[in-house]
Amino acid sequence: MATLKEGDKAPEFTAKDQNGNTVSLADFKGKTVILYFYPKDDTPGCTAEACSFRDNYQSLLSKGFQVIGVSTDDEKSHKKFETKYSLPFPLIADEDKSIVEAYGVWAEKNMYGKKYMGTVRTTFIINGEGVISHVISKVDTQNSSQQVLDLV
Repeated sequence: MATLKEGDKAPEFTAKDQNGNTVSLADFKGKTVILYFYPKDDTPGCTAEACSFRDNYQSLLSKGFQVIGVSTDDEKSHKKFETKYSLPFPLIADEDKSIVEAYGVWAEKNMYGKKYMGTVRTTFIINGEGVISHVISKVDTQNSSQQVLDLV
């Protein structure tokens, strides 16, 4: 599993979002992308993180950011999550885990002594040329959008 860092070329991807639309990283050429990986739709931490991006969405857009969430949940789960919390950005369904693996965020986790594979919550800021400018590995779910704004 590759560990991506600042200055690396962001891996390309094409997948479906919660509305069945095909979304590719290439669609955002020339724009700064906040690509955030989260473990599971509609769980407390993931909801706080998504709502932080939602609540500051207009501010992020005005600064030239595009927000994209990615988890291994399916389109139907993403659609329910989007609807429940009025999320204004695409949520990518990475059911085959190709994107989480390409970005190095699919890893062994440990909860209550039980080991399992899962998505490690991570945010990548990708510049308009497709290069990773920042990696946030210690995500503050309550203030995830502010963490991004503090970097730029």
